[in-house]
Amino acid sequence: MQNKCASASDVAAPKKVVSAQNRWAGIVRRGRSRGFPQMVNPALMRSNKKFGSARRLRLKQIRQGRENKAAMTPQPSLREEATHAGILGVGMAVPEHVLTNEELSRRVDTTDEWIASRTGIRERRVADEATATSDLATAASLNALTNAGVDAEELDLVLCATTSGDYIWPATACIVQGRIGAKSAAAFDLSAACSGFCYSLATAAAFIQSGAMKRILVIGADTLTKQLNWEDRGTCILFGDGAGAAVLGPCGGEEGILSSVLAADGGGVEAIWIPAGGTRTPSTPETIAQRLNCISMQGKEVYRFAVNIVPEVIHEALKRACLTPADIDLLVMHQANVRIMRAASDRLGVPWEKVFVNLERYGNTSAGSIPIALAEAQAQRRLQRGSIVVTVGFGAGLTWAANVIRWSRD
Repeated sequence: MQNKCASASDVAAPKKVVSAQNRWAGIVRRGRSRGFPQMVNPALMRSNKKFGSARRLRLKQIRQGRENKAAMTPQPSLREEATHAGILGVGMAVPEHVLTNEELSRRVDTTDEWIASRTGIRERRVADEATATSDLATAASLNALTNAGVDAEELDLVLCATTSGDYIWPATACIVQGRIGAKSAAAFDLSAACSGFCYSLATAAAFIQSGAMKRILVIGADTLTKQLNWEDRGTCILFGDGAGAAVLGPCGGEEGILSSVLAADGGGVEAIWIPAGGTRTPSTPETIAQRLNCISMQGKEVYRFAVNIVPEVIHEALKRACLTPADIDLLVMHQANVRIMRAASDRLGVPWEKVFVNLERYGNTSAGSIPIALAEAQAQRRLQRGSIVVTVGFGAGLTWAANVIRWSRD
């Protein structure tokens, strides 16, 4: 991705990184190959008492590692020409059924005021038993194709960001590809939880920038209410179901996706996860009885992680695009918690009126939250050609990502 403010003289000499004793051979070896310093023992991450301090140290290491890696990598701006990938159209789909906080208070010990004051959520959409993730993804995709004026047969790739696919395999993207008639398109899923759509935008942009593909359908879709323990107040109040989609294609000039930052910290796997149901701990009557096949989250730690990492990744993405927070016309954050969004807005100095919020009506729709927000922002005429739009996601993994976009459609 082009970065006009970089030059050959800006590329610093690689920093020499000395690794400590190889106590965790695989982790340290991978970290060293990426320019990371010594890794923190993952056992520290499993200790609630040490989780906070270990997380701060780990994030510091990741930032240092990314700086080292950037110094050793030739900048894309050194290329004479580059093709940007622009968003040609967007669409969304949500279930009809609305579940309010008042209705939830009849299931668990909570109130509308308690939920709204801590999260900003007033209601969410819940898919019925007959509606799967692919159903919402297909509807959102057809809306996006119509909005873009692109026929499904023109697509080169269908990329679906989801962690709640119809099946363990095949990919939900393959189901959507068949339903919309994208006969010439490849299809695969991307699993990065609530960061999935931002990851997918960067992935699609790379295909288009390389010249390998011209039309890509990027979907963010989840039905996490099917993975909830409805007796767990800490999680069941947060999530809703929904899907959004965007059609990407080449665009000229300085428009389109200007920069992306993708990051992860595997030491935080257990911060938000589903403990059972995979190959590590297959589902059994015992794991189901213990609700280990449902979402489990260390809420306070995830909140602190997000409050710190969101402003940082936005700053880094803007820096790569030679922009500052003052240049942002619309900030579209993952709709997880309004307090996280306000904290990021304050730290960045971005006025609240430039932050898009629909959390109160949909809750946390995971990979669907950002494309749903983009579709609504366009419908509300908050996106104009030339507008600087920043998208940022964060979630399980732990993962986080941001994209800087100069809006390329009228």
